[in-house]
Amino acid sequence: MSNIPGIIKSIQNIMWQDTGLNGDAQRIEQLGWMLFLKIFSDKDKELELLDDTYKSPIPDKFHWVKENGNWAGDDEGMTGDELLEFVDRQLFPALRNLDLSTGNQRAVIVREVFEGNNNYMKSGINIRKVLNKLNEIDFNIAKDRHAFGELYETILKELQSAGKSGEFYSPRALTGFITEMLDPQLGEKMLDPANGTGGFVTAVVEYLKKKATNVADRKSIEQNVAGWEYKPLPYLLSITNLILHDIEVPNITFRDSLDKPLSAYTEKDRVDIIEANPPFGGIVANGNESNFPQTYRTKESADLFLILIIHLLKQGGRAGIVLPDGSLTGDGVKQRVREKLLRDCNLHTIIRLPNSVFQPYATVATNLLFFDKPKSPNSPTSPYATKDVWYYEHRMPEGYKAYNKTRPIQAKEFDPIKKWWTKRKESDIAWKVNINTIIERGYDLDIKNPTKKEEEQEHNSAELMEMLHASFEKSNGLLEQLKQAVK
Repeated sequence: MSNIPGIIKSIQNIMWQDTGLNGDAQRIEQLGWMLFLKIFSDKDKELELLDDTYKSPIPDKFHWVKENGNWAGDDEGMTGDELLEFVDRQLFPALRNLDLSTGNQRAVIVREVFEGNNNYMKSGINIRKVLNKLNEIDFNIAKDRHAFGELYETILKELQSAGKSGEFYSPRALTGFITEMLDPQLGEKMLDPANGTGGFVTAVVEYLKKKATNVADRKSIEQNVAGWEYKPLPYLLSITNLILHDIEVPNITFRDSLDKPLSAYTEKDRVDIIEANPPFGGIVANGNESNFPQTYRTKESADLFLILIIHLLKQGGRAGIVLPDGSLTGDGVKQRVREKLLRDCNLHTIIRLPNSVFQPYATVATNLLFFDKPKSPNSPTSPYATKDVWYYEHRMPEGYKAYNKTRPIQAKEFDPIKKWWTKRKESDIAWKVNINTIIERGYDLDIKNPTKKEEEQEHNSAELMEMLHASFEKSNGLLEQLKQAVK
């Protein structure tokens, strides 16, 4: 088996030396399209061996390794300015304009990947070095593929600290826990409308593969597990992620989930399971809020995604999503969104997470919401599908002050919640709130642990005087700045 970690480390070192690459997100994108093409090409070779009628959508000249091409696969092949010009002026234009008339879905994937991503490297010699390192990995060897699949998670996790790109990654402890609690079944349709790098869809794929017993089962997984993503980098990374999980044609659609009126979705568009970590704190672009009924129109992306998720869920369907504290409270549209959730769905569980789970990308407190949509209409005497909401406060391991890059949330931390899930009891970390209490609160779901006392700090007179003095000094400083500004 190849030394996968050593190969990736060497590639990263080469990329650090290239003047065209700035920042982690750009380096990940650069590695992303190269990995995608290598993995895709290796898969093509396998498909050609298994099916005499299969034809790769990539022309021979641009294939990683072909008798008539071999631009990448030959370690002694083209390099320097010749290679750079080939990549920029031939490879990318050709793959961005692939013929889609044959209906080959793999052609669609290649075209969409290359339409949205770029080659940033400026040295053809460095490109050659990276290609040669990637040639040391054979993705048709199961051990190589699985070893790389594990390392790929580390590459994706680096997005958390790559500026705004952190929004595309959900900790795998969360995606695995939500999937296990929803317990997807073979034949059920699952959707993540905020797909990102594919954390939820790959979690469901792996969960269902354990239930699959034949080829038909595995084909069913490929067809029924879907995601929507509208940004090129996470789209590319999620496609590669799914191919590494043995999905031949990933069911990821390159689209903005909010670009279509709710009324345009019919019953056939609805799904059994939705798992998602919608972007929060984001501002909806292109006037997409107008695709929603007037009463729910807002520029806050998380609130619109919640309305979309409620709408797309089948009767009898179930969902597990990540939402920030800000979506649990607030007036106006936010209040009406929460009311709709409680009326249309049975919101049965909210897991309250510490505010450092998504650091360093986001430091806001987040929650896992679990709800299902009843199969039968609500009773006329009780228009709310929700009767009680259970809350569970997830606490960090002893000795932790906060999660961080080197100490992220771990899957084993959810074991106590799994034990509590089926035999629920109130405790110092679990409490139940009746729908009537929530209605009285104006549908405010930001309900703190009633057994947790607020920490009180006592100060003596001298300390209070010092604090007051500091406060006056700060106020005087601000006042002086204002005076200077108006002069």
